[in-house]
Amino acid sequence: MIEQIEKVQIKEFGFNSDEYRNELELRDKVLRKPLGMNLYDENLEADKNDVHIGAFINKRMVGVLILTGLNSKDIKMRQVAVDDDFRAMKIGTEMVRFAEEYSKKKGYSTMLLNARKTAVAFYEKMGYTKMSGEFLEINIPHYKMSKNL
Repeated sequence: MIEQIEKVQIKEFGFNSDEYRNELELRDKVLRKPLGMNLYDENLEADKNDVHIGAFINKRMVGVLILTGLNSKDIKMRQVAVDDDFRAMKIGTEMVRFAEEYSKKKGYSTMLLNARKTAVAFYEKMGYTKMSGEFLEINIPHYKMSKNL
């Protein structure tokens, strides 16, 4: 029987919460394991100062992103991940919009990010522009991108 899917709920949650532990599992599964890496080998100490945003369907975390304030006007979006089973449902788009609105309300005027080369077109559709040439981060091509909020 196919599980009934409720509306996607996007919300902020706290560091070291049950949701945070689920976030780590999702980040590892989507962003690190395909590269032969392990998220738990990294220093996650900085996460405690960040804003954690998740996408939930039927109370299951299906997407995540992190916001890191850089200064009074710039905020960085990072670690954007959507579970492979829930791709093509506009969850990434909804999370980014939520993050942009959240950031505007907090007084930030510019969203920055390092986009994987494979995600550049997604961010360009959402109004982001490249600020750099291609560079390697975690051994894969990235571009610095930004958007005025």
